Amino acid sequence: KLCEGILTILEKDTHTSCQVACLEALRILSRDKKVLVPVTTKRNMQILMKLAKLDTATEDPLERASEFPVMVEALKCLCNIIFNSAVAQKLSLELNLAATLCKLLEKCKEQQCVGDIKCFVLRLLFLLSLLHTDIRAQLRQDLQGVHVLTQALESSLSIRWTEEYRAAEERDRPPLSLQETDCAVEALKALFNVTLDSWNVHSETESHQFRYMAAILRHCLLTTGPTEDKTEELH
Repeated sequence: KLCEGILTILEKDTHTSCQVACLEALRILSRDKKVLVPVTTKRNMQILMKLAKLDTATEDPLERASEFPVMVEALKCLCNIIFNSAVAQKLSLELNLAATLCKLLEKCKEQQCVGDIKCFVLRLLFLLSLLHTDIRAQLRQDLQGVHVLTQALESSLSIRWTEEYRAAEERDRPPLSLQETDCAVEALKALFNVTLDSWNVHSETESHQFRYMAAILRHCLLTTGPTEDKTEELH
């Protein structure tokens, strides 16, 4: 009943601070699989997707910074719900969640100060590609998932190219920030899932994509994170 009440409030046009508080409460509650039964309906998933700007009806750019905390909390809720609920995983395919996440990731490229949004979009793509084989195939075959995720990894590492498949080696470059490292790690995990069955490359485009990705992975191994533990996680 508490979850249902929270979602009823979230469906209304309430103040940003109220939305954030409701989403924080829902995020904590959604860690409990027993609580997820009333949450995992198509209508409720659509409420959370709309708050996360994953509504396919809108093509608006990410311009209102005041909305970013709501988006981040909604994405965190979706991460918990999808991880803990097989019903939510099936609904994700029906609601075309992976496609809307890829679109949001593209918008993140054009904006500054969206690191948290990008990180949780990548985490959701990792979870979907891990838990649902049809979504993994959709990402690889229909949504150009390898290209989208490789670009997200490249931007997280702030790579500067000297040749087509060679990144600049900047020995005095400072370590990545915590946020950059987390985004890179999530992109790497999602890429692993999406390329898991890609042992046989059939086209010139695919060959280019994998050579490009190999150059980024080489650069990644030469990059350090903010701490020793984070560097180990990145590598």
